[in-house]
Amino acid sequence: MSPFEIGLISVVAMVVMIYLGVYIPIALGMVSFVTIWILRDNFQLPLALLKIAVGDSVTQYSFATIPLFTFMGLIVSKAGMGEDVYRVMNTVFYRITGGVGMATVGANALFAAVTGSSIASASVFTKVAVPEMMKLNYNKRFAVGVVAGSSVLGMIIPPSAMLIIYAIVAEQSVGHMFLAGIIPGIMLSGAYILAIWVMARLWPRFVVNEGAVNKAPEDLLSAAQLLMLSLPLVGLVITVLGGIYTGWLTPVEAGAAGAALGLLLAIARGKINLKSFWNALLETGHITAAILFLITAASIYSRMLGIAGVPNALGDFLETYQLGFAAVMVMLVLLMLFLGTLLDTASIILIVVPLFLPIVEPLGVNLVWFGIIVVIGAEIGLLTPPLGISCFVIKSTISDPSISLKDVFMGALPFAAVMLCVLLVLIEFPILSTVLLP
Repeated sequence: MSPFEIGLISVVAMVVMIYLGVYIPIALGMVSFVTIWILRDNFQLPLALLKIAVGDSVTQYSFATIPLFTFMGLIVSKAGMGEDVYRVMNTVFYRITGGVGMATVGANALFAAVTGSSIASASVFTKVAVPEMMKLNYNKRFAVGVVAGSSVLGMIIPPSAMLIIYAIVAEQSVGHMFLAGIIPGIMLSGAYILAIWVMARLWPRFVVNEGAVNKAPEDLLSAAQLLMLSLPLVGLVITVLGGIYTGWLTPVEAGAAGAALGLLLAIARGKINLKSFWNALLETGHITAAILFLITAASIYSRMLGIAGVPNALGDFLETYQLGFAAVMVMLVLLMLFLGTLLDTASIILIVVPLFLPIVEPLGVNLVWFGIIVVIGAEIGLLTPPLGISCFVIKSTISDPSISLKDVFMGALPFAAVMLCVLLVLIEFPILSTVLLP
């Protein structure tokens, strides 16, 4: 067999292993190691490449953003700021049919701007928003679906761990990735709110049951309460994103400042003690180690693809049949939608990027824009069966036995469709992702 055929077989073998339940970094690393050994008939070469991959992952300065932003997100969650921002948004949208769903989207968007975690958002708003919507007689599928759909905003609205991972793998600026994610994140949030408004009018029974009620005015926040609950979150967003946008802070410094400010807020609110602080540090270490393991495995995987000549062969195929940018984008989106039924977002990014980066670079595309496309495309997988992680988190968090996993997936389906539409718009108009770049 040719190196290209061996490389393709290794990619298929890796996907099969993951589908069978093998831990993703193990599958990536093991298949890549064995493939390089077979291709070069030299056991020392994959060992040397593995050492290089580990060294490259650990020593990159930009990798320090991952533990800092992870810690900030955990501290902010413990401080109860997710509940606060939900109360603020509920007051803003309460008069509108489906307004509690819109409030959930808005709250998730703001919460994502300080946590960067879709899993944290899914967990927090399942406990806060779903019981509220059920009390107001909303459709149960809509209630869990809007939480699932809006939770993925944490992956695109900066600071996002997925944007950091892409920046490291594609050797792009983390700051540029954060700036590029702002407008697409706002677009996706707006598209969700618009979709809820349309569904409430064209498909009202999906949104609310008969006898649904709005919140009573006495349950809403006063102007002073709105201001007091909004200021801490706005301060964090300005510190992190404002510092990066103005150039006063590097992404690593912004992560450190955000983590410190989040810790001070949690202490001031009396929401953290030594035990919870230590638990947050341990969880940060676990998450960081898992991501580092993934990036290391992806590094040797990209080297395996290069040795096998897979990207070059795919590039020659596109050139031979005169397939251009549009064909590459169609292949990319279809592959990500397929992988989304099997893998989590980080794994999709780490598999797709090394495969497509050598193909899209000669086409002259902006690699920061390409990263936004990859992250949003991979996000759709969080809402699709059989491995929609956000849906599983919601099901495991919710206390209502009448809501099944099928209800969660069916409720999330319209929001996955909205994500796909936004993705196509961003592909057609790259300027939407790059306009804020310096």
